[in-house]
Amino acid sequence: MFPKNAWYVACMPDEITGKPLGRQICGEAMVFYRNAEGAAVALEDFCPHRGAPLSLGFVRDGTLVCGYHGLEMGCQGKATGMPGQRVNGFPSIRHYPVIERYGFIWVWPGDAAQADAAKLHHLEWAESSAWAYGGGLYHIRCDYRLMIDNLMDLTHETYVHANSIGQKEIDEAAPKTTSEGDTVTTSRFMENVAAPSFWKMALRGNGLADDVAVDRWQICHFTPPSHVLIEVGVAHAGHGGYHAPADKKASSIVVDFITPETETSIWYFWGMARNFRPDDAALTASIREGQAKIFSEDLEMLERQQQNLLKWPDRKLLKLNIDAGGVMSRRVIDRLLELERVKGESESTSQSAVSRVIPVRAAT
Repeated sequence: MFPKNAWYVACMPDEITGKPLGRQICGEAMVFYRNAEGAAVALEDFCPHRGAPLSLGFVRDGTLVCGYHGLEMGCQGKATGMPGQRVNGFPSIRHYPVIERYGFIWVWPGDAAQADAAKLHHLEWAESSAWAYGGGLYHIRCDYRLMIDNLMDLTHETYVHANSIGQKEIDEAAPKTTSEGDTVTTSRFMENVAAPSFWKMALRGNGLADDVAVDRWQICHFTPPSHVLIEVGVAHAGHGGYHAPADKKASSIVVDFITPETETSIWYFWGMARNFRPDDAALTASIREGQAKIFSEDLEMLERQQQNLLKWPDRKLLKLNIDAGGVMSRRVIDRLLELERVKGESESTSQSAVSRVIPVRAAT
């Protein structure tokens, strides 16, 4: 259903500053906490003693302690102590590779042996003082692929977001979709249009007039397993649009990290990175507030869509040219799932062959 040999955003750093955090990711129940050195750790959310969720426990001096009987867990999933008991023989629980980078905590829910920090996408805007970022988290009861469809086809803005970022010119501007490797890109450009309310606010935030015609762009980039980064912005008309100088435009990157919880629910980490007035905290807060409202408008639509699909699983969905970005993104996901399936079957076959080998005792 979802690729597991990949890096997903698990949480934001401030979610695990104190007590442990329980979160299900790609169907895996995990508990996150910080060890004695302050590094993020992810273990299976299952106490090997009596099966209690470790996320209901607490952290003492960097050690995760089960809240049921006080079993202490090491960072690699091995029990290390328990009052009045010997626990060295307890079986280890699963531990998951974790990276804290770019303002997020990432987890690898698949084969730990394949986890590679180099496979984490580079986010230049997250490491530069020339950029500011503000965002949040929503829990949504829908298939993660429905959110990818939503973000790779912004036609819905005209209708779902009519009072914030929607405008009729979106319908009238045909999108173009391309792919290169595992990256799918859908772009849409609008010229000499009125700026919708959200972008008027952004123009004012950058010290620009908001009552003049603008050129607008939306460039959506999907990368696996389920990330969508969208270059968006408006520029005063006649100055080059997307390529306009910085003093003529307000542009940003909409950040969408979609982490599957189950087959029909997601953790949606959303935000916006901008490269104008990065030190203006009030502007960051204002944009974040506006963006939170915009994304909240998608929630009911996506959840009700999911309910319909579950109710009528055999009904075929139609595909139009505006759906190309979502369709091509799903093909990338399907290919990765098939690769994981084939590799898993191959490893299983190899292990079975080894187990069937009968040792031969040397003659004496």
